[in-house]
Amino acid sequence: MAGRFEIVKEFGFEAAHAFGHKPEGHENTRLHGHSFRVEVALRGEPDDLTGCVVDFENVSAALNSVRGKLDHHFLNKIPGLETPSLENLSAWIAGELRLLLPQLTSVTVRRPTLGESCRFDVA
Repeated sequence: MAGRFEIVKEFGFEAAHAFGHKPEGHENTRLHGHSFRVEVALRGEPDDLTGCVVDFENVSAALNSVRGKLDHHFLNKIPGLETPSLENLSAWIAGELRLLLPQLTSVTVRRPTLGESCRFDVA
């Protein structure tokens, strides 16, 4: 059967941030936190031997390395995330994963309690 496959793996993390670009007194200028959900998509052909696009154990290891940099941290203090919008966060995660997972096609970051998300498509 012809076609391409896309596999998806998710992880979550808790983190705090603040936005300095909001007007003085705005609630988001204060330190606050969110529960984030991240969906990572990889596309490719299954390996003839394993039948997998990428072994999910390898995907999990890569995601755990990124999760460790974000979980229970102040996002503004992470180099490259000084302005931790969903857009910047999804692009930053993609940048961290790109070398570890060359089949990466997109990273979606969600704040489920707010009904917000951003998907970054890897070029």
